Amino acid sequence: MPQDWENKIRKYCHDYNVPLEYLSDTLYEPKVIPMIRGKAFEFSVMLKLQSILPEEDWIVEKEQMNAQQGFHDIDVKVTHRRSGKVISVECKLAAKGRYKHVRTGEDTIAVKCMRSRTLGASMVQTLAPRLGIPARQLSVHNDQYVPTDFDIVITSIGNAFYETDPEGRFIWDPSPDGEDFLRRIGGAGDREQLKDFAFQTMYVAPASGLAIHNNGLRCTRRACRQKATCGFIPNYPIIKFDQASSSPEQPWVHIQDSLDVFSALL
Repeated sequence: MPQDWENKIRKYCHDYNVPLEYLSDTLYEPKVIPMIRGKAFEFSVMLKLQSILPEEDWIVEKEQMNAQQGFHDIDVKVTHRRSGKVISVECKLAAKGRYKHVRTGEDTIAVKCMRSRTLGASMVQTLAPRLGIPARQLSVHNDQYVPTDFDIVITSIGNAFYETDPEGRFIWDPSPDGEDFLRRIGGAGDREQLKDFAFQTMYVAPASGLAIHNNGLRCTRRACRQKATCGFIPNYPIIKFDQASSSPEQPWVHIQDSLDVFSALL
């Protein structure tokens, strides 16, 4: 627990004119919750990786960055001590309510993985030559990432089992199939315990493995002229789980097995 967090909260409220007595009400606003959960998840990933990657070989840190449009910031920075290689991690929660169980028995979870701000016409013209992408093609995909934006994507599946109530608030509401799936992959206890388990269950994939490039994925953009090879990462990459083992299919692996993914990038 960071020291002096109470004083930091008081100072934050003072600096930004937030009435301290209404801070909790502000945090519970439906528009605020997704932003805070998304940002807080970056710290959860940092802590998880610090517990998994050997400290003598890797440095895992969360840097405060002031990203500008077109210059992608690093959510979590992982540095290999011996080589100095920096690996950038993009932290993305699963898409709300996007767990599916189909009749064939397959389980899938969609990950929300898109730019927070679309690229405007002038930025498209600036970035296109830098990325080596025709401006017209980049404009078609102006809210999508390319694999060079970051090295690795890490997601928590918890959001896939949330829904929105009539008042616009996020509520934990897994379907019976969803509860069964969570128990099959190791969850236990009551629904509240399953909620914590789902959030702590994270999966990792190299960015290059998510892009559309003759890997069976097809771009759904109507104006895209290279639907099988455009090279962009879909807005909602899908994690498919093997029916027999309930393990994720490639390129996704459980975060506990992520050392091999990081090592492969050296």
